[in-house]
Amino acid sequence: MIIMTLEGIGISFGENELLRSVTQGIEDRDRIGVIGINGTGKSTLLAIAAGTLEPDEGQIIRRNGLKISYLPQNPAFDPDRTILENVVRNISREQDFWNTRGEAAAMLQKLGIDDPEALPGTLSGGQKKRAALAAALLTPSDLLILDEPTNHLDHEMIEWLEEWLGGYSGALIMITHDRYFLDEVTSVIWEIDRARVYSYPGNYEKYLETKQARLDFALAEERKMAALYKQDLAWMMRGARARSTKQKAHIQRFEALRDREKIVEERNVVLESLPSRMGNKTIEIRHISKSYGEKCLFRDFSYNFLKNDRIGIIGPNGCGKSTLLRILTGKVSPDEGELEIGQTIKMSCFSQENEGLPPAGTVIELVKEHGECVRTADGLITASAMCERFLFPGSKQYTPVEKLSGGEKRRLYLLRVLMEAPNVLILDEPTNDLDIETLQILEDYLDHFSGIVIAVSHDRYFLDRVVNRIFSFEGDGYLHQSEGGYEEYLLHKEGLSLSSLSENAKAAPKEAGKGARCRKAEAPRRLSYSQQREYDSIEGLIDSLTEKSERLAEEMNRASADYVKLQSLSEEKQKTDAELEEKIGRFLELQELVESFQKNG
Repeated sequence: MIIMTLEGIGISFGENELLRSVTQGIEDRDRIGVIGINGTGKSTLLAIAAGTLEPDEGQIIRRNGLKISYLPQNPAFDPDRTILENVVRNISREQDFWNTRGEAAAMLQKLGIDDPEALPGTLSGGQKKRAALAAALLTPSDLLILDEPTNHLDHEMIEWLEEWLGGYSGALIMITHDRYFLDEVTSVIWEIDRARVYSYPGNYEKYLETKQARLDFALAEERKMAALYKQDLAWMMRGARARSTKQKAHIQRFEALRDREKIVEERNVVLESLPSRMGNKTIEIRHISKSYGEKCLFRDFSYNFLKNDRIGIIGPNGCGKSTLLRILTGKVSPDEGELEIGQTIKMSCFSQENEGLPPAGTVIELVKEHGECVRTADGLITASAMCERFLFPGSKQYTPVEKLSGGEKRRLYLLRVLMEAPNVLILDEPTNDLDIETLQILEDYLDHFSGIVIAVSHDRYFLDRVVNRIFSFEGDGYLHQSEGGYEEYLLHKEGLSLSSLSENAKAAPKEAGKGARCRKAEAPRRLSYSQQREYDSIEGLIDSLTEKSERLAEEMNRASADYVKLQSLSEEKQKTDAELEEKIGRFLELQELVESFQKNG
């Protein structure tokens, strides 16, 4: 049943057209994820649906008596009331129910607000957002509208929210850049692209497949239109005369082709800056500890960072992750131990609060602070061209920073950080407020970054995609190491080995996750990112090794009279055959995992 219809919605801010002729319906059980590049109007669309913003044109048709609960991007609080009073007041605005205060206090505790009697002015931006999320979830509603609900939530909270939304009986429309969250929660994806809204049935994984098919078809049609326009242009230049109905129609077709909205290949965020040279000595941490009052964040932590390390740091909010980064950057001193940094180390930090982004100036002015040209893997690139590569077209480059959306500011800040050409890149919650397209290119950039990456993140997909070692805060005052990404970390935490995962899953699927969090109570339902990448490439490696072994055998037959060469070829073939046997064994192991996941659904 349709509960809301957006009919012909359009809105602009100045010369910036965000939405044009948007017509979409929301049904009573829809789970809609809204995605798109930062600044394209995602939050505006949600505000219009929630009724807090009027469009310039079009209308919103709502079912009679429709109850809406809305989490805005930047929630507002009464500064003279406590956080608990603010939440209770928001919940009870339309409907009072007994024990509201107790429910609100319990929800705030669940979301990491330990002092519900605190005034809003004493809370961080992340704590305020979590308090507003508590009010939105507890407000009785038929339609729940959430703008970035996963920002500032740790892994445990995100997995709890997934389960909570799974049991929610109304419709849901939300903005999030957490791709695992989109996969788990959504059944429809709305993408905003060039002021249009495209709807794709299915979760995020299905959206990627469907969108590519749409783009391939659209580009094929555009190529046909371009060829036809070129043909008609030549006809017009020969001196067309509108003397007949047929020729008039031909001229009208030419004009329609000329004025059509052209489809182009999607722009990509591309940045391949050249990192600074790194010597043999990197960063050495020796027995550092840090406490605030009686609270010990971590103790006796030692680590020697290796070149090209990819480290992910995880743990609940307030455990000390950002403090550890601030110690690495020299902004905070440890209570005990020492930190030694090599002379060639050049750090750049992408912090949570856009600390390195000046409040004044235009986009192009801030980029030009690093020079009129930037040296990249492609050679010298002008500052303006660099902005274009990072999705700031010419019309946007002279926009004052204060006029940018929150996500656009994050993108500009990231651009400035990467342009510094560091050899140690420190990322503090890099996925907050960055759109998925920018995240994908950041991940590709990190694939080719020849330096050390240290990232604090609650984004499970990002961790699986980027890091090869996890440092985790487990609540005992120590940092624990785990090889691999986030999925591997969960397996290590549960005491499961990758080689025995399929047997454990078959023998005792209920016991395998005993004591684990809700979402991980069972074995994973798919390969991790690193496993999938290995699985996709391993057959090609097996083929190459097989061909190499056969070629070596042929060379050994031809070299039977040359004992020295025969010995060398024999040793190389034994080494190749051993590697081939190892790869075949690993392929069978991964294949068994895939089959067990398919069997268990």
